[in-house]
Amino acid sequence: MEYQVTSGGATICYEMDGDPAAPVLLLINSIGSTREMWARQMAAFTSAYRVIRYDARGHGRSSVPHGAYTLDQLGGDALALLDAAGARTAHVCGLSLGGITAQWLALNAADRVGRLVLANTAARVGTVESWTERIELVHQKGMSAVADVAMPRWFSPAFHARDRETVHAFRAMVQNCPADGYLGCCAALRDADLRDQIARITAPTLLVASSADTATPPDGLEFIRERVAGAQLVTFDSAHLSNVECADEFTAAVLDFLKDRN
Repeated sequence: MEYQVTSGGATICYEMDGDPAAPVLLLINSIGSTREMWARQMAAFTSAYRVIRYDARGHGRSSVPHGAYTLDQLGGDALALLDAAGARTAHVCGLSLGGITAQWLALNAADRVGRLVLANTAARVGTVESWTERIELVHQKGMSAVADVAMPRWFSPAFHARDRETVHAFRAMVQNCPADGYLGCCAALRDADLRDQIARITAPTLLVASSADTATPPDGLEFIRERVAGAQLVTFDSAHLSNVECADEFTAAVLDFLKDRN
């Protein structure tokens, strides 16, 4: 069932699945995607957790405020839906944009975060120049051009060859992302830099890197591992969307990290 919450001038759409009495697991998606990016994890995750997944502002079925978004807004959206769901605390798993949003939560609302999974992300994702170029690409050529750029980053050549249907579905997801929403999140990523703060994270943390990830290379996760006390790092043989390309391994790693620690 779909729910809505109002946060910072946006309407955020989310779903809750699993036992209402189970511990909460919040899933936060990447830029250009929707909450459907977690489809491969849902059967296993909902067997043990009350799973909340949502569309970031400007994406999917959430509203699309015009203008630049901020990491504070994205983090505030996540807190608003936890409040609306009556979830005092939650384990948090985010990938890419979702990963830096999850870091914000662990830094700014530490008492709301149980365990933290940061996948294919960094404390500083990309550069000001790279996001400025991406914004210009959207203005000049639209979301179809962004989808063309994204697919070789999101999935390895081997995955393209063996599962073209999934690649096609994710390409359509990016192409259908509202341009204003994508641009707003590009601005948030352009401006977000948590490198000087990351060592303050106290939540038990699992880091997921991918050997062929050019969007958020493994050294960004290694940077976090060196600064977050006790952080664990696993590396998969995939490109950016490790939860899709290595779905079984990703799911197992997250559940192993969370199990018996609810």
